[in-house]
Order: sequence, then structure tokens, then C-alpha cells
Amino acid sequence: MLTHALVPHASPHAGRFSKQRRPFLEPISDPKNNPHFERPPLTNNVNLALPLRVILPQEAAAAERHKKLVFHSIGDSGGIHGDDIQTAVAEAMEHQCKTAPPQSRPAFLYHLGDVVYFNGQSELYGSQFYEPYQYYPAPIFAIPGNHDGDTRVRKDDAPDTEPSLYGFVENFCAPQPHQISAYRATMTQPYVYWTLEAPMVTVIGLYSNVEGTLDARGTYEQQRWFEEQLETAGRKDGFILVAVHHPPYSLDNTHGGYADIAHALDQAMANKKVYPHAVLSGHVHNMQRFTRRLDNGRSIPYVIDGRGGYANTPRLAHKLQKDGGKYPSYPVKAKSQIDGALDLELRYYDQDSAGFLRLTVTPDELTIDSFRVPFSGDFDDAPADSVTVNRAGAVTRDQQG
Repeated sequence: MLTHALVPHASPHAGRFSKQRRPFLEPISDPKNNPHFERPPLTNNVNLALPLRVILPQEAAAAERHKKLVFHSIGDSGGIHGDDIQTAVAEAMEHQCKTAPPQSRPAFLYHLGDVVYFNGQSELYGSQFYEPYQYYPAPIFAIPGNHDGDTRVRKDDAPDTEPSLYGFVENFCAPQPHQISAYRATMTQPYVYWTLEAPMVTVIGLYSNVEGTLDARGTYEQQRWFEEQLETAGRKDGFILVAVHHPPYSLDNTHGGYADIAHALDQAMANKKVYPHAVLSGHVHNMQRFTRRLDNGRSIPYVIDGRGGYANTPRLAHKLQKDGGKYPSYPVKAKSQIDGALDLELRYYDQDSAGFLRLTVTPDELTIDSFRVPFSGDFDDAPADSVTVNRAGAVTRDQQG
């Protein structure tokens, strides 16, 4: 089964006066009946694809020549509480860029959203983005998160002076690169959801809006585009990554997974019979890695990493659900009440540190390494968790430490 029933399983009066807690090991929250949706800016670009060779011609050529591409990924970095941890994460990634052998040097950073808190205002990009990453030596691509697109975090917010996603578009989707900051130029991504075409891998980046939905109720614009991109990527000789800010599954005690996103991904897979090799998300301020085993024998890592710097203390990091006062041990199976047949297993999590991911792509394997950046103490340049999947969609390596 690749479909989810999107009917809330709580009673009609549940949540009337307070938010209802999910059952222990329930990875999907009840969908909201009227999610807050902000209309993305208009675009005339139909393709929305960007070849890596346009931005990094030498690095793309080297990746093709050496049959290896390495890049970083983070989420939820906007250091509105102070940029000390955000900068520590940036310095750890800089260290890897400087010390790795040329063929293993990360070529770019892919940001999973919530670049700037709380409402994505353009005036905050200097302090929350350009300054912390002023020494990061590679380009930074991104998809927006809810805070990048939200114009009213609270209902009593004063109206924003900028439309939704204005700051993100200005800094990541500029028509031409220009030096908007003293530290780095703007990016020229085609849109807020878009496809990065790189050697050996296609990264399909989705925009899950403010409350975790690709499209407004009754519309299917991004869903249709996603399915077209998935089908196109399936005809290529390489890996497929899907990046979306709101995670389909999460065992944290604050957000949980998003039923609309889980359904959107499943619908695209079912319609096109094409399956991503991994799904990356942010939004939750910790790191979780699930393995989902499909009926067709494939296994898909679903990796959440929202440790980029917003949570700069253990208190601000999102914690997992507890049962009897204890956090879940891993590995542990989590079967959603929305789809009882879901074979989902939590393989690893980190809720006690900041951190980031490093992805390594070869013609035969995709490896996702997770690194911890302690809130206090020095960075240890050794993966805390690692998973490798092959082209056929089988997990060939799964280890911690």
C-alpha cells in the first residue's frame, strides 16, 4: 500500500480546546482541516530545473570524471537566538571542505528550509545567513521552510511589510547573480520548488508551504510538477533525492509527521512507479533516520535534520515522544494509525546536539552520513550515523558510530 487515508482519526471535538498528543510511536500527526497556505510567487518558468554545471562547471566536470559527488545538507539554521551554534555548524562543514581530499570535497550545501526566522524578512538575511556562512567556501542551494514563507507566525502578528517568500526569492532566485552581501552573491535557482540536476543524482526540491502541504485545497499545481520531475528523473541513469521541509514521518513530541506530505510522495510514487532513493527533511529540530520498506522490496531512508542552528541549546531541541518516562530505543518499528500497513523503522536519532549531513554519490551507491556538533565542546569529524543505499533501492550499509 502506498496510499494514506487523510481523514483525521481524532473525534470531532478533539483539539477544540487543546492539541491532542499522538500515541507513542505514532509518526504522523492529524492533518489540519484548514491549513495556513500562503500563495507562492508567480513564475513563467515551466521546467524549473537547474544543471549543476551552470553554477559549478569545474566541480560538475570533476564529479563526472571521478564518478563521485559530495555535498552537505542542513535544515533550520536561522540563528535568531544567537548565531554561536549556527556558526559552529558552519565551521564544522568548512573544516570538511578544507581537509577532504579533492575528490571527496563537498561541492555545495543544500539547505532544507527555515533559512531565516521568524517570517523570512529580507533584512534578516545578513545576520542569520550571510554572516554565519561568510567563510563557507561553496555555493548554498535551498528550498524554503515554513518560516521563510510565513507572513504571520501568530494570529496577532502585525502584517508583514513583504509578501510571502520575498526574502527567499530575492536571495536564492535572483534573475542574475549579484553581490547582495559583502560575503557572497545571490543564487539563481529557477523557483521556490525546483530540480537540481547533478552528476549521478537528481535532487527534487519541494516547497511544503506554511503548514505542510504542496498545494492549496482543490489545486494540484506542485503535485503535477513533482510527478513530472519524478518521472523524468526515473529515466536518467542516477539516484533520486526528494527534499521537502516538512517531514512525512517524525516521532518528535512537538510536530510529528505531515499526512499531506506523506500522501503527496506516495501518490507520486504510485502514479509514476518511480521511487526516490532517499527523502530529506528539516522542520523538526533534531535528527531522525527512518527506513521505510515498500511492498515492492525497496527500502527508502527518510532522514530529518533540523539541527542547523536555530536550536542553540538542548532546551530548544525537539525531543522525541516518551513512553513511561523513557525515550524510544532504536531500532524500533513505528506503524502509523493512518496506514497500519506502513513498515517504518526508526534506525537512529540525535536530539542532544546540533549537526549536519554529508551525502556522497557514486554511480552505484548513495551514502548519507550524519555528524554531531555538540552544544558545548569540540567537533569530532567522525560520522555518528551512516546509511548507504544502492541503485536498486536496497540498504547495503546501516551503522552508528
